[in-house]
Amino acid sequence: MASDVKHFRCEIRNRVATIALNRPERKNPLTFDSYAELRDWFRDLVYSEEVDAVVFASNGGNFSSGGDVHDIIGPLTRMKMKELLLFTRMTGDLVKAIVNCGKPVIAAVDGICVGAGAIIAMAADLRIATPQAKCAFLFTRVGLAGCDMGACAILPRIIGQGRTAELLYTGRSMTADEGLSWGFYNAVVDPSELDATTQSLADRIVAGPNFAHMMTKTMLAQEWSMSIEQAIEAEAQAQAICMQTGDFERAYKAFVAKEKPVFEGD
Repeated sequence: MASDVKHFRCEIRNRVATIALNRPERKNPLTFDSYAELRDWFRDLVYSEEVDAVVFASNGGNFSSGGDVHDIIGPLTRMKMKELLLFTRMTGDLVKAIVNCGKPVIAAVDGICVGAGAIIAMAADLRIATPQAKCAFLFTRVGLAGCDMGACAILPRIIGQGRTAELLYTGRSMTADEGLSWGFYNAVVDPSELDATTQSLADRIVAGPNFAHMMTKTMLAQEWSMSIEQAIEAEAQAQAICMQTGDFERAYKAFVAKEKPVFEGD
């Protein structure tokens, strides 16, 4: 898995990839290039055998200020429909790549997390925030619909339809306390503890049965569009596959021996 990326930071250590947008002086806005490179990186992650979890970190006290006003918003006002659709499909492809990457993704949210930055946090599997986190889906504030990059499909499943409608119509910031009580954040921690908390969570995930984690993430995504009967059958097939793994046998033998299982991901 490439860590020599150009348009964002990436460090791979102990099977955890820690990535972050790298323009802290501008509160980490996204550009055309960073959108595309992140999309391609997450697409490639499906095939990686050296990364089993991802931390999408903040940088310089902020997560992301969304699409860069000068590098993205300005040029978009001068594009024709075909070019605009290519762009909006690319941004949606980033969300699809995160959802379908096969690896648990943890967003570590500090400070500003708005626009496309809020969408990236939304697309993660788990979210840890600081009290200073200000998350806003502010598309209506710039004259656009709130239905951007899957927001109308994904966000209601996390925080509910009514809360989603309020945030998308008004574009106001969701506080860290609101995000925690609504289920958007899994935890809120002091800024000094954010990196250690997310790293500890990632390490715990990586120590588990990673093939089974991939299957869990796959089912969480695919079962959105299934009936209950379809979902139960899909889970039966997924679990039967996992029962053929070495990790399932290792867990059984460790239980019998009254030991803690050591998973190897196969």
